[in-house]
Amino acid sequence: MRFLSSFVFLALILISCATAAQALGTLTVQKTDKPIQSYAKVRIVVANKTLMITSADGKGTLIIDKAACSYVGELQMCLPYDAKLKQGGTTSPIHIQKGTAYVNLTDTDQPLQYSSMRLPPRGILFSMTTKIGTIVNLTGVIDEVSK
Repeated sequence: MRFLSSFVFLALILISCATAAQALGTLTVQKTDKPIQSYAKVRIVVANKTLMITSADGKGTLIIDKAACSYVGELQMCLPYDAKLKQGGTTSPIHIQKGTAYVNLTDTDQPLQYSSMRLPPRGILFSMTTKIGTIVNLTGVIDEVSK
């Protein structure tokens, strides 16, 4: 497994695949003993070597700064270990207990290992659990990549 400081390899490969933003992501957040909150049409961007997931209204951004990445077949698998939430003018650290992101960097649909699910080109499947028990899940297509 290669340690990368924040999706560096992902950013380099995706630069050639960037297209117009379409906001095709859905983020769900489940806090302990609370109903699931769902955010449709989130914007998924890789910029300055960082994965950013922004709500449709632009009021909140989940920022994944660092991850350890490797390949599983044709999919890139990353284990995030540094994250923060930017919301209401403040930035708060998120203490990750565990998490995984699968990213399809190819031009064709790719199967997830041991699953019937397939990721489309530039597709991303992300899940993490925080140390306080909040579960965050993301499915979608990366909208934009920039240096």
